Amino acid sequence: MSKGIVISVKNVSKDFVLPHEKITSIKSAVTGVFRRNRGKEKQHALRDISFEVKKGEFFGIVGRNGSGKSTMLKILANIYQPTKGSVHTEGKLVPFIELGVGFNPELTGRENVYLNGAMLGFSRSEVDAMYDDIVGFAELERFMDQKLKNYSSGMQVRLAFSVATHANADILLVDEVLAVGDADFQRKCFQYFRQLKREKKTVIFVSHDMQAMREYCDRCIMIDESKLLYEGSADFIAEKYIQLFNEDNGEVHQDKDSDRWGDGAARFGELDVHLSEEYLLVRAEITFARPMDGPILGISIKNSSGVSVCGTNTKILKQKVGSMGAGSKIQVGWNIPNIFSDDIYTIEVAVTYSDGVTQADWWHGAASVSIKNDETTPHVVSPKIEVTLS
Repeated sequence: MSKGIVISVKNVSKDFVLPHEKITSIKSAVTGVFRRNRGKEKQHALRDISFEVKKGEFFGIVGRNGSGKSTMLKILANIYQPTKGSVHTEGKLVPFIELGVGFNPELTGRENVYLNGAMLGFSRSEVDAMYDDIVGFAELERFMDQKLKNYSSGMQVRLAFSVATHANADILLVDEVLAVGDADFQRKCFQYFRQLKREKKTVIFVSHDMQAMREYCDRCIMIDESKLLYEGSADFIAEKYIQLFNEDNGEVHQDKDSDRWGDGAARFGELDVHLSEEYLLVRAEITFARPMDGPILGISIKNSSGVSVCGTNTKILKQKVGSMGAGSKIQVGWNIPNIFSDDIYTIEVAVTYSDGVTQADWWHGAASVSIKNDETTPHVVSPKIEVTLS
């Protein structure tokens, strides 16, 4: 492999054979050997997938359910073998895929920690040394001497996740584990992944959470219908992923004069933008052509390099927008502190259905604003910072 590349996937395809013929007797099982290809369907889970991952890269894989992304992860984990193509990895690889595989429900939580630790290659003394940290992270101190079969599913996953985080891996494969546990435990998961990013660990991350993709991933690919459609930045792939769902509605339109798309259930009017030394104020009127229950209203601001500087939406801010009827209108305003560096900024706005994915109106380049800052810095933002000397 090239220098600095730790995962190389070349022309990988994976097929599964789906039998449809029922076997109801020993005779039919024996005679079925001679009718091997009858009543069987070949499923193409992956078709000619190629990509490379660099050492220390946080690499995302996105796709709809059934697209093949989890199959790709299992091929990387050596759980499946590709039908065609090749996969090469360098370093110790630990999958966070099927958390809790290998746990024994008849053993206690304590015994399962030692069992799972042995499966990850740890000696008993090594598990002894990390046992308190594992239990503390999982927040299960009171339950470690209970049998695992008495744990809730969330408790089991928390324990499995906690053991896996202590694996000394060069490459980690992560499949939707950020959804485990309650809000406090999810916060711990997010902190753990920030730590991995700071430590420049190589991580392959599969998720439907585009906000997490944008926060963590350096680069992503999108797989759909078993094929690799796009490869690029996390922002680019997140937008393509959201757009993919909207194309399924069959009502997507895109303006010729601007990069704007959605199903037309709601639409922004012209943006009113005011800039002062303290604030950037953006106002707009949204008209609803069809009823919408709990729409999400969002804004994002990008600099001239296309880097997203800041943004938010009513769901993040926990501001509930009520049900909107056909023909109704709503005024929305964003009051943003002016901490921007000297640059030209593009404003994009969106009205999203309550599912957070389907777009009514996503308007790239809705407006732009040129900001002059006397205190020019090389940083993305330039807040007023006071210096004291003594």
